[in-house]
Amino acid sequence: MNIAFVSAVLPVAVLLWFIYRKDKLNPEPVKKLVWTFVVGCLNVVPAMVMETVLGMMTPPTPILGGIYTGYVVAGLSEELCKLVLLMLVVWRSPHFDEYFDGIVYAVFVSMGFACVENVMYVTGSTEALSVALMRGLLAVPAHFLFAVTMGYHLSLAKFDPRNRRRHLMHALLYPVLLHGTYDALLMVSDGLGDSTLGMGLSGLLMVAFIVFDVMMWRWGMRRIKRMQERSREQDFDRANPFDGFTWNV
Repeated sequence: MNIAFVSAVLPVAVLLWFIYRKDKLNPEPVKKLVWTFVVGCLNVVPAMVMETVLGMMTPPTPILGGIYTGYVVAGLSEELCKLVLLMLVVWRSPHFDEYFDGIVYAVFVSMGFACVENVMYVTGSTEALSVALMRGLLAVPAHFLFAVTMGYHLSLAKFDPRNRRRHLMHALLYPVLLHGTYDALLMVSDGLGDSTLGMGLSGLLMVAFIVFDVMMWRWGMRRIKRMQERSREQDFDRANPFDGFTWNV
């Protein structure tokens, strides 16, 4: 098997296994997860179409162009397509019955997308292994963290119907902001040029990028832990339906 292909797929497989192992109470059916991953792979097509259309309106200056491309072309296109797919494939599924499930399904959709994207970047590069290493450490985990945020708010929308509209808006808004900031920091930094000022600003943006990436991991792990706790509470309430009930005699 082509080593470039394996190196592109491996980080996706690791993160899928990681989130699957976190779903300890009532693991999702493997067939449902495989299907969710497959449609996530197919989701590359509408995202690319949307990116192509929005990319035609990219501002010509490096800074504005980088910000627009990060937040609108990449962030909005990709995260909107992922959320729409989750609403179509997962939202009404009887298997989506616990808080943690939203994160699991969002990650499988996002990793399907990231897998195809990563294979395209890695196998299309003349320096496949170095590209695979960098994307395996940065880009693929970033898609994972965007998905954790989306799934977190998707579950809140599912199980808090009174505030459903707000949670669904957050399920799109926060991943777009994370995705856009991640891409914009890299794109603006890359477009600042080789002048002394440009290189200095580029260095500052890379420091900001590293700090932002670390913070995303902290936010993501907190959301995973919080949804695991909510699922445990939910499971306990189902097992003890009369807990806290007092008879009036």
